Amino acid sequence: MRPGDVLPEHVVESVSAAAMAGLAVVLRDPNPIHLDRTAVRALGLGDREINQGPANGSYIVTMLRAAFPAGRLRALELRLLGNVRVEDRVIAGGTVLAVDDDGTRLCEVWLDVDGGARAIAGTARVDVGVGVRG
Repeated sequence: MRPGDVLPEHVVESVSAAAMAGLAVVLRDPNPIHLDRTAVRALGLGDREINQGPANGSYIVTMLRAAFPAGRLRALELRLLGNVRVEDRVIAGGTVLAVDDDGTRLCEVWLDVDGGARAIAGTARVDVGVGVRG
């Protein structure tokens, strides 16, 4: 891939409450905003559970792995800009910004809530090696 090329999107059709609950256990994150709609409402954060930030970032990593199957993720810098909620449809995407002499691609990456706001923006460096397509 060359500068200006758009990376294939990764779409999550519906963020799962069950997956959020399971991840809360793995992360040891009992924050009720991930588990309980009543708590979300009481805090004035809307009416649906809020997905964990690491889960949202993983959608971007999945998109990068599909775009560069033989690549190695060297760096990932993400800014959390908004919330992703249970049942949201989210779209991870990116664009190649530059290609270094060693084959490393610098990419702009993002995660958007379909019909909503951008939830994450950032950059990724993916080493695909000199002469490797991708």
